[in-house]
Amino acid sequence: MQARTTVAAGLAGLVLTGVLASPGAALAAPKDPEIPVGTRLAARTHPAVQLTSVSYAADVAVPTPVAKPQAIRSLTMQGVEAVRSGKISSDDNSIYRWVVQQMARNPGRYFSPGKPERVVKATAGGLCTGWWVTPDGYMVTAAHCVGQEDAELARTFASQALDKINKKDAADLVAGLGEFASDDEIVRTAAKIFQVWNADNIKIRNVESSLSLLQSLPGGGVDKTAKAIPIELVAKGTVYPGKDVAILKANGMSNLPTVPLGADSDVRVGDTLYISGFPGTVTQTSIFNIESKLEPAFTEGPYNAARQTPEGVPYIQTQAPSYPGNSGGPVFSRDGKVIGILVGGLIQQDGGSTEGESFVLPVGVVKEKLNEKNIRPAESVTTKSYNEALELFFADHYSEALPKFREVQALHPNHPYVARYISDSQQAITAGRDKSSSPILPWLLWGGGGLALVVALGALAAVLRRGRRPKAPAPPFPQIPYGAHQAPPARGARTRAL
Repeated sequence: MQARTTVAAGLAGLVLTGVLASPGAALAAPKDPEIPVGTRLAARTHPAVQLTSVSYAADVAVPTPVAKPQAIRSLTMQGVEAVRSGKISSDDNSIYRWVVQQMARNPGRYFSPGKPERVVKATAGGLCTGWWVTPDGYMVTAAHCVGQEDAELARTFASQALDKINKKDAADLVAGLGEFASDDEIVRTAAKIFQVWNADNIKIRNVESSLSLLQSLPGGGVDKTAKAIPIELVAKGTVYPGKDVAILKANGMSNLPTVPLGADSDVRVGDTLYISGFPGTVTQTSIFNIESKLEPAFTEGPYNAARQTPEGVPYIQTQAPSYPGNSGGPVFSRDGKVIGILVGGLIQQDGGSTEGESFVLPVGVVKEKLNEKNIRPAESVTTKSYNEALELFFADHYSEALPKFREVQALHPNHPYVARYISDSQQAITAGRDKSSSPILPWLLWGGGGLALVVALGALAAVLRRGRRPKAPAPPFPQIPYGAHQAPPARGARTRAL
């Protein structure tokens, strides 16, 4: 009996050892670390996020500044008194510096509009962010990204089109002060005077505007050969702090990458929000090359509070960082659905933006505007296949992801990122990092293992059969009729437990 038990245990051990050492044991290996939520969201949503551009052309006119003699004399007397009281030094440079500083505080007090009127043909514009909601080219962005109010447009032209005029006016003022007014601070302050004065007196005529998007090239980014694609305005709300949303349409599109819309109730205070877009701090700098800087940036931060304007327009306050140029960009929940559109931030008294004070128009307002035009957001086949491929890619199933990525490339040849994933998948397969399951692998794991198990169990049965001896037939169990009693054992007889 002991020998049979030892043989059986040994064979069972061999079977278990074979199973544990088989390729199937790899299935029990520890799981790889989870891909961060932000990484997945950025990969899934970036293809639908686009750089938008609004361009203006107009005739810009500003009058010639004429000094107001009475105001200048009064300012001169104040300067003399300041010298006498010791508030400023008596040297000419200090006096001139004080004079231009006072002028910069209120240029309109010291200069009036005169002739001739200076007219320049000027262009201006701005960059924002938009995102596809339908495969055939409907896009969402912010209202202030597609058309500025007159006052804002005047500021845009003043900052972009009057640089030469401002510099000339400042140079004339400095020259009129004489040879003593030569330090850099006086020159800078004089320039500031006319930046403000010319902006206050600007006139804009014959304005023409156009909207376009700079579609990313395969591999991501936009190079110098990329052409702007015209895009039409379909609907526009009221600029921030109103219902700052606009709907655009690019014609002749199909199979575009899209992002899904969520609901206002999908997020609440404390949840993490994710913003995608094109910050002007990057797109308008010379530090980075054009191929790399025109790719969406992804930021995240908490939902801080629900706000509402006096007119009843809802807004979400978040600490997710954003900058000019991010306007119009989608804001996502951790589930990857759009829960709002980035439209603005708080402005400090000195004109700078406040870090971590971004404001988001909830997606419910976006849906209202889409419904007005009977536009139904939909997932494209491109996006469906792309997301399936990404899940395989992030699971290291590169050979399974590869045909999916190629399917995406066939559906949308201008897809900005799929070519990169195809290349990365091929490199991963070559490097031996592929964890895809082959169709024959289950048979090798279960069929081959099952065969070994059958052979081992057969051997075990044979050994047990050889070790058995025939037993004598047991005596028949006594039949006791129902209701009868078994006779007690004879005196002196022994009983044993069965």
